[in-house]
Amino acid sequence: MSHALKQVFNKDKTFRPKRKFEPGTQRFELHKKAQASLNAGLDLKVAVQLPPGEEQNDWVAVHVVDFFNRINLIYGTISDYCTEQSCPVMSGGPKYEYRWQDEHKYRKPTALSAPQYMNLLMDWIEVQINNEDIFPTNVGTPFPKNFLPVVKKILSRLFRVFVHVYIHHFDRITQMGSEAHVNTCYKHFYYFVKEFNLIDTKELEPLVSVRVAQGTR
Repeated sequence: MSHALKQVFNKDKTFRPKRKFEPGTQRFELHKKAQASLNAGLDLKVAVQLPPGEEQNDWVAVHVVDFFNRINLIYGTISDYCTEQSCPVMSGGPKYEYRWQDEHKYRKPTALSAPQYMNLLMDWIEVQINNEDIFPTNVGTPFPKNFLPVVKKILSRLFRVFVHVYIHHFDRITQMGSEAHVNTCYKHFYYFVKEFNLIDTKELEPLVSVRVAQGTR
């Protein structure tokens, strides 16, 4: 990890506070298992696979929270450069524009600046992952029927953060010497969503050139 990125991590400059797992819980143990696989340098295609004897929804829930935290960190490193002036539209180049829609203020897809979109997105994800009815934390509490649909929406929207960062702010990432970290995080994310079929292939198209460069197709 680059010195610049270490400084960012040490400051814990996240766009939003990190969501942590409670020690002693099943999720905490799964989180440690997932981190151990990554730290051991396992092939990411292998690292994302469901460990024997574990429930898939538990494994997915742990990864959703982890990706939220890590993508938070990545966006936090460039957020000072992602402004209303520099990014008046939440997009991934001229071909892809992302509009915000929710159940409250924006009931129809609405064009917003990238920082507005990011604020709403991170707020919305926090509400979902802190909702015990969707992400139960007690062992034995069943996941709701809408768990996977909510997860798919969270991950497809987090993917848009990667798209925006890669296409509009990768020069900043490169200046910081942190492209290897961002590439690894994206590769991990990509293999995970493909392993469990959590994002439609067509939605992944904006970063096809990145996948080709990384050999992740």
